[in-house]
Parts: sequence; C-alpha cells; structure tokens
Amino acid sequence: MSMTRSPRSMRQHTVLGSALAATLLLSGCGAEVETDADAKASKKVTVKRCGEPVEYTIPERVVAYEGGSADKLFSLGLADHVHGYVMPPANPPVEESPWASDYAKVKMLSKDLLNKELVVEAKSDFVLAGWNSGFKDERGITPEILDKLGIQSFMHTESCFNYPKYPEKLTPFEALYSDLDRLGRIFQVEDKADEVVGGLKKRVEAVRAKAPKGDPVPVFLYDSGTDQPFTAGNQVPPNDIIKTAGGKNVFDGLDQRWTQVNWEAVAKAEPEVIMILDYGDLPAQKKIDFLKKSPHTKGLPAVKKDNFFILDYNEGVSGPRNIDGLEKFAKYLGELKS
Repeated sequence: MSMTRSPRSMRQHTVLGSALAATLLLSGCGAEVETDADAKASKKVTVKRCGEPVEYTIPERVVAYEGGSADKLFSLGLADHVHGYVMPPANPPVEESPWASDYAKVKMLSKDLLNKELVVEAKSDFVLAGWNSGFKDERGITPEILDKLGIQSFMHTESCFNYPKYPEKLTPFEALYSDLDRLGRIFQVEDKADEVVGGLKKRVEAVRAKAPKGDPVPVFLYDSGTDQPFTAGNQVPPNDIIKTAGGKNVFDGLDQRWTQVNWEAVAKAEPEVIMILDYGDLPAQKKIDFLKKSPHTKGLPAVKKDNFFILDYNEGVSGPRNIDGLEKFAKYLGELKS
C-alpha cells in the first residue's frame, strides 16, 4: 500500500529541516568568528621600537609608566588592554587627566619608579615607558632584559634620541604621532590611531596658522635646579610647543633632551617669557618665588614683567596632552603680544 505525506507533515519536515540547517549555519559562523579572533590575537606584526624592528602580538596585560604612556593608550581606546600603571610622585593626580575614567578602571601598581619585579609580579605581557626614565640600565629594567623574560616592551620615540644600539631621532611632535601610529599597529587599531593622529595634527596646524608674526619671543623653560638650571633642549615636547606657538626656546640649539645649563647662559639669552614645568612634588609657585629672589634671575626681562607660563607636567612629557599645552601657550603668547 502506498503512503503519502499530508501537507502538514511535509510542512513540519520542511520547518525542522530549515531550522537544523540554520543552526548548523550559525554554528559554522560562530566557529569562523572565533577562529578569526584567535588569528588576530596570535598575529605577529613588526613595528619599530626606537630603531629596532620588533615582532609583537596584541598585548593583554599592559603596564604603563607615567601619565604620557597611559594617556597614549587611553586615547586609542585601549583601556581594556591595560592591567595597571606606575605613577611616580612628579606626576600630577590622574583625576586631572582627560582620561580619568579610564585610569579608574585599571590598577595603580606603584607610586615609585618602574622596576622588573613589579612587572613580573603583575604578569604583564607589555611595558610602555621611556628610555632613561622608566627603562634604565642602572635599575635593571631594559627592553633587552624584558625580551629575555618573554615580556614585550615599547619605548617613547621621543626618548630614543640617546638609546644605545638603536637610536632614532624625530622632532618631538613627530615622535608623538609615530608612537600613536606604532601602538595602533601593535594593538591592531590602526583606524583609531589614524583618527587620533589626524585630530592632533589639525589642532597643531590651527595654532601654527595663527602664530604671531615677526621675531619669535625668547622663552626659557625652567624645570628645576638652583645651583644650575635644568631645562629643555630641542629633543623634548616643550621645544615644539614654544616654536609652533610663535616663540623660540633659548636653548633650541642644544641637541639634547632634558639637560643642565648655567645661569650665565640664561642671563645672556634675556628671555621675555619663562615657562615653568609644574611637578606634582615640585610646585610651580615655589620655582617662581625662587626666580624672583635669586640674584641670577631677578633681573631677567621675564621676571621683571612677571611673564611666567605654567606648563603641566603631562603637557611637557611626550603624550597627547602636549597639544593641550600648545594651545594654552599659544593663547598666552597671543595675549602677551596683543
């Protein structure tokens, strides 16, 4: 006897078959997405660490040293990759950062200097710092040492000027753009890096276009020091801040980063403006009080006219806040010359 299926049973068979096919299709898609994510995480990219080409995989437990390092990562939307930060006393409170909410999501690991033991204990897979600041031979934490421990690292390009073996020299703003670009490639967020760098460049060009014409105002950056002043050469961000805004760093001719000079050289330069680098543990007002009383400086044009501009620490070290400092200083110079 022949058997025929009712339309209802045929419809049920069709629905069940379609559901099964859809389930298999979705399962297949899920497996494919997971494989793609795994492939991305394990993909190696070669990026320069100073002048040295280094292979990286996407870091997941980053330790950042100082505000400039953390700010670069947070500006790229990478808070989820940051395990914690080390913030020495010189750095102003993180609550003052534009990325304060990101700082709140990660761990404060130390208020001291960076060291190897801290990084190992944190089970970090990536450390971001500068040469001769976070990384230092004398303290036993260098990229080479971390390489041997299987811990990835990256250095601020601005600090590569005097890095042994693999030095690299860019102007400070170009070094900032380079860092954001390179970090974008390491973490595979290239589009975000392009967006951030593009925004910073537009802001810089807007300041440059409005900079006062004529002879640039001579500016002395005062970092610290009483017997001899510590100041900025042409390899650190304040040099680009001063120049772009329409001033001239009186020690622009020094092919150095942060460096020591003498008071005689400062007096000879006759600065019209003194830029004070404001530390968390060495407030700007104390420096101003010293400059007004010291026989070396009380007769300087800038001191007599009370022309002091305060630059926040994180606006002076390599990081996205350099451009905030630039805009503030440009406004100050504009008002001074108007």
